[in-house]
Parts: sequence; structure tokens; C-alpha cells
Amino acid sequence: MNWKTLSSTYLFRDTWLTMRADKCQRPDGKIIEPYYVYEFPDWVTAVALTTENKVVFVKQYRHALGQTILEIPGGCVDATDNSYEEACERELLEETGYRFKNIEFLCNTTANPSTNNNMMHVFLATGGERVAEQQLDEAEDIEILLFTIDEVKQLLRDNKLLQSMHVTALLYALEKLGELKY
Repeated sequence: MNWKTLSSTYLFRDTWLTMRADKCQRPDGKIIEPYYVYEFPDWVTAVALTTENKVVFVKQYRHALGQTILEIPGGCVDATDNSYEEACERELLEETGYRFKNIEFLCNTTANPSTNNNMMHVFLATGGERVAEQQLDEAEDIEILLFTIDEVKQLLRDNKLLQSMHVTALLYALEKLGELKY
């Protein structure tokens, strides 16, 4: 079922987004052109629990949506990161000031595999303690909030978490923690 890429033309290149138009051939020989692909850096995120078993959330304005929303911490993998785990540790420290004793891989997910080429690498971080002040990027204004696991479950039930990839991460983490009942 895999397509063959016959050519790619880059339409836009910037730090956070690259867009290309591909000419593709399906296995049956049919040519699909143009097929637009958005290239993004890979992302990391973590469901992060403090030593008191509170889940660390960040509250921030998301301009494309025009809303201030709750999310779990995370961000882009940098070229200087040696691993996804290291990128996750760095993002957690920068956004929240927390360092975690254990960081365990949970899953990979993708925002939209029909157009986006990147993955989000999801981790469960436990044993977190606040050790530093936030080191935010110029465009970031982040408030840190802590919730119990029961409060997180209620946020999910009440549809208060809009970032779909973060909802996925939370469900994987709750499953790993034995907190989901089927």
C-alpha cells in the first residue's frame, strides 16, 4: 500500500514549519499530485507526577485557537537533544522547573498523519520535585497547576482538555498507572 515519492518541491521553510508538495505514485500506478506535507520537528510530552502524586499541568494561551487552555508539559525536540528522553527532561525543567526521578516511555502518537510528518513521543515522569524557576521561551507565558489523578479524570470526563494528543497521553498514563476501569 505504500506510495512512492517521485519528487518533492519545497514551498516554505522556517524554524517551526516546512511545507512541501510531493508528486506520488500509488502501487496501482495512479499519480497523486500535489500531495502537501507539513514538516514539523518531533515533539515530546510527559504526564508528570510530583512526589506527592500530583499531575503537573501547564496553562497557556494558544493563539491559533484563540484560547487559554490546560495542557501537559512538552515541546519540540532540539537538534542538541541526544534522545527523546533527554528532550523530555529538558522541556519539563524549562516549562515547569521540575526534575523527575523516573522517566518512562509510554507511546508514540501523531497529530495528523495525512499531512504532518512528525511524531510526538510520550513519557510518564514520576518523582518530580520543583528545583528551579521556569526558563521560558520569548513567546511562552505558562502557569503551572497541579491536579490529583481523580481531578484529571474529571477534567477528561468534562471535556476540559482540548489538546487531543495530550488526552491520548493522559489515557496511556492512566492505563499504565492502573487508574482506568473497563
